[in-house]
Amino acid sequence: MADTRWQRERSASDSRDYIARFAQLDADGVDLHGEARAVDALLPRGARVLDAGCGTGRLGAELARRGHHVTGVDLDPVLVEAARETGLPVHEADLATLDLPGEQFDAIVAAGNVMIFVARGTERQVLGRLAAHLVPDGVLVTGFATDYEYTVDDLDADLAAVGLAREHRFATWDLRPWRDDAGWAVTVARKPRS
Repeated sequence: MADTRWQRERSASDSRDYIARFAQLDADGVDLHGEARAVDALLPRGARVLDAGCGTGRLGAELARRGHHVTGVDLDPVLVEAARETGLPVHEADLATLDLPGEQFDAIVAAGNVMIFVARGTERQVLGRLAAHLVPDGVLVTGFATDYEYTVDDLDADLAAVGLAREHRFATWDLRPWRDDAGWAVTVARKPRS
């Protein structure tokens, strides 16, 4: 298994700093739930959601607070420990080899730059593993900065290759219209019904 870009670029100390940074933002009253609002709007009440690359569990915990059944998965043991403190069930696993037998989800969210932090060259494999855990008509929502090597064109090609159909793309989590010079891309893709 190749190291992910997150593993190569971040230490355990960096992960602890990440946790502290978001705790401080929360304490300062910064709105940290734009992703959850956007995803919640796509889902029926009580949807089963996989927070892929869940980090501290911030997004998953907010979706659970809104009535969804959320499971998290992340590769970083420091972040997994923090996410488990939210009360969510959280798996420590690499998304490129993700296998949760019998687990199917109405939605999978890979927010917070997940797709640009996986191991280079595994993006399609990651999307394939995520698609395998989606129910027919389920949605995959990704969000990442557009100034990295992995582009929205790469994402679109990989989505099509794993059998997911892109439905929407936005420039922000508050669903502002997509434009080619946007610094962020939020993409909604759907698994076709069988």
